[in-house]
Parts: sequence; structure tokens; C-alpha cells
Amino acid sequence: MPISRFIFFSAKHRFAHASNLLPRFGSSKRIQSCGYTKSAQNNYYKKPTGHPVVNVETQASRSSGAYIILPILLGFGGLLAFLHYNDERRAVKIGKDSYTGSDTAAAPIIGGPFTLVNSENQIVNEQDFFGNWVLLYFGYTSSPDIGPDQVRIMAKAIDTLESKENLKVLPVFVTIDPQRDTPAQLRAYLKEFDPRIVGLGGPVSAVRQMAQEYRVYFKKVEEEGDDYLVESSHSMYLIDPKMKVVRCFGVEYNAEQLSKEILKELKKHQVNA
Repeated sequence: MPISRFIFFSAKHRFAHASNLLPRFGSSKRIQSCGYTKSAQNNYYKKPTGHPVVNVETQASRSSGAYIILPILLGFGGLLAFLHYNDERRAVKIGKDSYTGSDTAAAPIIGGPFTLVNSENQIVNEQDFFGNWVLLYFGYTSSPDIGPDQVRIMAKAIDTLESKENLKVLPVFVTIDPQRDTPAQLRAYLKEFDPRIVGLGGPVSAVRQMAQEYRVYFKKVEEEGDDYLVESSHSMYLIDPKMKVVRCFGVEYNAEQLSKEILKELKKHQVNA
């Protein structure tokens, strides 16, 4: 439950409680006047008994309590209105795409400049890919299961788009294990899947920076001896010719589904161009 609704129901309960106190205040006042009236009917003045005096003190105490409760309730009301206003400002309409939506909510910033080394041991940066549709995958060559499957899916989807739709999308593989994935290792590994895949690596700091810009999670998991594995989010991104991320794909897509989704984005781009 949103915090604004919680405070609303809490304030509503306190208003009801304060309303129940008002009849008690009035009842105490009637008891006090009743005591003085009976004394007047007997033609002599008699101080009220201890019971009405106690009621007067109780009434004063309760009246003071009412004056204290009122500012508190007003404060809760103001806080409730403020939180409701913030909730309305933060609300995002359902169905808007996380990357390309143009509603009032700003799209998250994903991607950015980078400088890495390709499998031919050449320095490249994001400007070298301008003008191309790019399918970008973050992985590592020693991945035992998910990594190879994702590279196969990427290669098959790219091949389907080119052979059936005559559309070219450049596949790019960025290693998140640059300590072991040298340019030579990347070249040999990617050649087994598709020679068109561009392999990128480089200094650990440069790879880490690019991974952070693309919101990619990875972590080294130590094993026995010097061996280790790398936990990763296995993120795959479709990037337009201006190097802007337009879609993110998870491991739930197979090659056929991936090629269809990429085709949709390319056709959408052609209509909007």
C-alpha cells in the first residue's frame, strides 16, 4: 500500500476518535449545572460536591486534549496532501516503453561513450559504429552454459534478418572478463559462431566503465585454485544508428523471437524517419 493511502486511513481514524470525544465534553458540563440547580431549589447555597469538581478538571483536561489533537490532525492532513501530490508526479502510465517512451517521465539513460580494443587489437570507440544498427551482448568466452547459447541466438537472429529481410544488424560481443579474454582469445571464440561478430575487450577499467553505462551487472566468483566464474545479467541491447539503446532483450528470447522483435523496431524506425 502506498504511504499516502496509509496516512489517509490513519488520519481518518483519528478524526473519528476526536468526534467521539465531543459528546463526552457536553455530558460533563450538564452534570456540573445539575448540581448547582438542586442547591438553588433548597434556598441555600451549597458548594458542589467533589464529584462535579472532578468533572470540571476532567472537562478542562479533555478540552486541552482537543486543542492538542486539532493541530496534529491538520499536520497529518497537510502531509497527506503533499504525499499525494508527489505520488501523482511520480506516476508513470502503464504500457510506455522503458527506452523509447515519450511521456512525461524521462527515459532512463543507458549507454554512453567508450574506448575498447577489438579482436584485431585495434582501438575502437562508439563513433566507429555510427550509422549501423547494432546488437550488443555482454558475455565472456569461458561461460559454461548461458553465454554460448546467447551468442548462438544472436548469430542466428542476425543471419535470419539478413537472409530473409535483407536487413543488416552488426553483432558486437563485449567481454566482461578482459583478464582472460585477450584479442586472440576473442577472435578464436567468436569465429566458431559467426565471423561477423565483432569482439571487444581491453583494460579492466574501460570494460567496467562501459558495463556501468549500459547497466550491466557482473561479478567474479572465486572457485578452487586460480579458477573463477563470472556472474552476469547476460544483457543484450539493440542500438540504433545514432548509438541510442532502443530495446533490451533477456535470456527468454529464442532466435526466431529475437529476429521478429528486432524487425519490429527497424520497421518502426523507418516509419518515424
